[in-house]
Amino acid sequence: MTMTREDVVSVLGRVDDEMIAELILTEASLTELKEAWAWVFGDDALMGEGRPLPGSRVAALIDLIAPDEDDVGPAQDTP
Repeated sequence: MTMTREDVVSVLGRVDDEMIAELILTEASLTELKEAWAWVFGDDALMGEGRPLPGSRVAALIDLIAPDEDDVGPAQDTP
């Protein structure tokens, strides 16, 4: 079953309408979105758990939800 707006918000929180539309257009399921979120933001690398690499739909979702490297600044050391 294809995701709904509510599904996207339940996983990602508040995101803009364009992002929601792009995610829904992938025709991925809520389960696939949750898996993509785990790949991008999970504490433990899924590959280290022996999980197979993500399928094409999950990979497309990862590309959409992963922060751009330009958006992430250099790590700051705090005294």
